[in-house]
Amino acid sequence: MMNNNEYPNIPAEKFVMVNKDHRISDQKFEDKPIGYFKDAWIRFRKNKGSIVAACIILAIVLFSLLAPLMIRDHSATFMDTYYAKKPSRVLALQKFGIAKGTTSRNFSEAGLFRDVAMGIGAEDHDGTGQVTVAEGMASYYQPIKYIGTRSEYTEIKGAKPKVVYSSCSVENYLEVGFLYRSVEQAEFRRILEWQEKTGLQALYPLVETNEWNLDPQDANYWFKSKKGTPVAINEKGKAETLSFADDVVLEDNYKRDADGKPIYYEYTGGGTHDTAQYKIRVLYYNYYRYLNGEEPRYLFGTDSQGYDLALRLAGGIRLSMLLAVAISAINLVLGAIYGAIEGYYGGAVDMILERISDILNDVPFIVVVTLFQIHLANKVGAVPSLLFAFVVTGWIGTAARTRTQFYRFKGQEYVLAARTLGARDRRIIWKHIFPNSLGTIITSSVLVIPGVISSESMLSYLGIVKLGDANTTSLGTLLSDAAGIWTNYPHLLLYPAIVLSLLMICFNLFGNGLRDAFNPSLRGVEE
Repeated sequence: MMNNNEYPNIPAEKFVMVNKDHRISDQKFEDKPIGYFKDAWIRFRKNKGSIVAACIILAIVLFSLLAPLMIRDHSATFMDTYYAKKPSRVLALQKFGIAKGTTSRNFSEAGLFRDVAMGIGAEDHDGTGQVTVAEGMASYYQPIKYIGTRSEYTEIKGAKPKVVYSSCSVENYLEVGFLYRSVEQAEFRRILEWQEKTGLQALYPLVETNEWNLDPQDANYWFKSKKGTPVAINEKGKAETLSFADDVVLEDNYKRDADGKPIYYEYTGGGTHDTAQYKIRVLYYNYYRYLNGEEPRYLFGTDSQGYDLALRLAGGIRLSMLLAVAISAINLVLGAIYGAIEGYYGGAVDMILERISDILNDVPFIVVVTLFQIHLANKVGAVPSLLFAFVVTGWIGTAARTRTQFYRFKGQEYVLAARTLGARDRRIIWKHIFPNSLGTIITSSVLVIPGVISSESMLSYLGIVKLGDANTTSLGTLLSDAAGIWTNYPHLLLYPAIVLSLLMICFNLFGNGLRDAFNPSLRGVEE
């Protein structure tokens, strides 16, 4: 034992305060506690990968919502079959060499003549037949923007060599060229009025159906040709084959009246002054402008049916996101309640509920979807029946995770203390155990979203779920439409595939960030 006498009392005046007037720091320390969600947000924003993923998801969602508002030329249900499978074309970006609506292609000499003749014919407004190849190449309506390398090869020794023009640049929207249309007389008069008002030419002379017309159904063969090659008729009435050159003038094959003037319409039937049917030949690019008031502009091009691919893509994103979020929310509620009851009460309750979920879980999902589409889709629609199919068994995973978390936490000291203090089961479940399970549950719910999008895309890609009408589409339907033709039209596959891949990757990164943010064991831990 120490003797207190060994430590006599020391007077207070003997003590001197070290650095009495020196302030160590001006920093103020707050003792206000940080809330659960605020602490989760602080940890979440430190995860750069999750922040980037969240921004990409937000950008995709904003695109799906704003695209219909930004693209005012036409609606999502607008379809033009003549402009189907066309690449991206944005007039404002063409001067930068972007979104020009062009592709690269090889041409035979006859094929090159056919496309070049579209620009020549477009410049020949009056049907004089005096426009040269050079003048046609300078036309705004010329689909051939660049002629590649000319080469000759012979398939059979001794035969006439074939001519090929490699890597020509083609403007796909102008390549539609001329078309035959049947319109009422009143419509014909409106086209004439539009031409006079705008100064643009939509009506062009009709073409004779004779030996020099290679294909009477194709309005682009307005020039005299034989076996696809343009010809000129000499003084003896014989055809002389023309070769491609700048100074060549194609001999027209227009229908003409007794005075030699070209004919622009032909009566085909009908009764009244307004309803009489006329056959006309139009330059479709300008006819499109007449019908829609704008030149064709498509941000991502058009799909296989002629719909605006950007609007179809936006519609597919909205459908996939709404379906996935709705399924995730429903499964979260059902799975959390079901799993909480299982994990908290255990015993016989847990055994009975587990057997029910085991039975449902053993039912193949593809069978459930197929049966719902066969028997329920006709009554409630394809989308609601698909939602029901996902909900039938989708909550089981969330319930299993919730059950595991409840078994983990229900024996903890704070739960036992709450039970000792008389807390009811409902309060213990939702106030003490559930918040500690929230990180895992939220993560699993967020990760349900990419799973639903992937499954829905797969089902619509395989054709099990039909989501391809004028009002509804999905990413899987767009991919399915592009499956057989993507080598020739890669943009049909490229854009849906990029969006789907980004959604899959970003939602997984976003879910991992939420898992770490809502993990109570990481509270206060600096990363």
